[in-house]
Amino acid sequence: MLKLSNLEQLLLALILSVFSGVAAAQSFRVQCPTSTITHPDPSNTGVNNSEPAYTAPTTLTPGANGYLVPTKNVNGAIKCQQISGGDGFATMGDGSQTYMFSFGPLSGIADLAAGKPATQFPNVFNNVYTGSSPLMPGDPATTDGPLPGLWSAFPTNLSSFSYNGAIGQVPDPDVSTDPACSLASPPGYCSTGIDGHVDPRQIMDVGIMNGNIPAPLMAIDEDDEYFLTLSNVGMIMRPDLFEQHTVHFHGYPNASAFYDGVPDASVAINIGGSFTYYYLAPDAGTYFWHCHITPPEHLQMGMVGQLYVRPRQNRVPKTTTLYAALQTQQGDLRTACNSASDILCSNPLPAVITNATGGGMYAYNDGDGSTAYDVEYPIQIHGFDPNFHFVGMTFNPEGFADMKDKYFLLNGRSYPDTVTPGPLQTQSADGVDHFSQPLPSIINIPAGGKALLRISDLDVVEFQTLASLGIPMKVIALNAKLLRDQAGNNMYYSTNSITLGGGESLDVILDASNTTLYPSGSVFYLYTPNLDHLSNDAENFGGLMTEVHIN
Repeated sequence: MLKLSNLEQLLLALILSVFSGVAAAQSFRVQCPTSTITHPDPSNTGVNNSEPAYTAPTTLTPGANGYLVPTKNVNGAIKCQQISGGDGFATMGDGSQTYMFSFGPLSGIADLAAGKPATQFPNVFNNVYTGSSPLMPGDPATTDGPLPGLWSAFPTNLSSFSYNGAIGQVPDPDVSTDPACSLASPPGYCSTGIDGHVDPRQIMDVGIMNGNIPAPLMAIDEDDEYFLTLSNVGMIMRPDLFEQHTVHFHGYPNASAFYDGVPDASVAINIGGSFTYYYLAPDAGTYFWHCHITPPEHLQMGMVGQLYVRPRQNRVPKTTTLYAALQTQQGDLRTACNSASDILCSNPLPAVITNATGGGMYAYNDGDGSTAYDVEYPIQIHGFDPNFHFVGMTFNPEGFADMKDKYFLLNGRSYPDTVTPGPLQTQSADGVDHFSQPLPSIINIPAGGKALLRISDLDVVEFQTLASLGIPMKVIALNAKLLRDQAGNNMYYSTNSITLGGGESLDVILDASNTTLYPSGSVFYLYTPNLDHLSNDAENFGGLMTEVHIN
């Protein structure tokens, strides 16, 4: 029989107490209010579940408690999302698996598996899961094939899984006797029993080993209030690490340091806990986000993803000219752009009035329709060092100074996986398949149409170059700023290649409107001319390449 010293027994008891506490005493919570001071819904009619048309800036006046409350033209809506912080595995184009520290989806998991952002309105986020089978490890990937034993009778077709609400969302069992419900506003809010209470078993079942590369996609609209909950489920493959996690929106104009994710000035989330970040979406553009705990390590290991903000111009009615709509926006002090006095103003009124009207999709509030597109695609460039990832799965010190990328990815995949439709599954150490790489990067442009590419470089150590063969890239914005001078002249430029450093983003339009040059059925390529970035670890298959199809 193994005999332990008193010190060894003490250490073992400490470890067991910590892990039993993590397993049985989580403090997970989620938040997605249906009504706020900025987006009131006094009659509980669900007005914040859709984006209203933009006709004029929101007017604000001091309310009864001194807060500014909207009195007219309440713009934007409420959006919510829940993510996990943990670990997982992904499969590369050469068949090798890599270990990751990574974020995973805990809401919108059906949408994310379908290649869409996982961000949801409150009426979707606050739904309780009522499926015939319980939520299981790997969902929704596990619905794509039968599990052994008891679960073998449950649905095996991914299309049957449509739940996009918050994982773990359950009615509060004490809601009928909770005295706070009598004080709730609106009065009917507590009648649903949804107040942030969660079932931690569901969060652990779905969140464990469920890391994504890149992290779950986020998309909001200007004027939205965004509630993002991070639940730290821990790293099962590294039980020696009690890693905290945060969310930092890189380059994003966030007014509050408390929600900035830099642990020195805000908070960090421990294993077994949740924290809800709050953002008021101010400026359209393409950004990225990452964990700000030991960033060189956590970014290299995969804790990085993309966020984009859609412009108000998408909500301008067809009867209104875009120029007049941008003039109207100058009445909103948060985003007013007076080029005569503000040298940082990035979208002044255009120098040429085109009389273009609303009703389309645009990358920015351009006022002239020049950033219009038909389809949009996130293109997230990422590279990693497989040796660093391997060491991350073991108990050895990591060689930060020797870090060098050898695998190069678009949306977490290398060629030819980049053009494989649908999510990619990887069987993790728990023996269950997980959608670790949900987003393909194949670009489908309708014949005669335009595609907006939201390109972000999520890399840590390398500059990355992408080239377009056949269809020139029109670069319209850099680092979420429209390329326009103070006089209103568009500074867009056409090029066959772009180069980005880590943390930079570009908005690029591929214009296939000339059907003679770009007939239906044509195939073009988006790839890197850096030949050493066109392979996985100097071997066959992989690298930064994808296809552009004209449909």
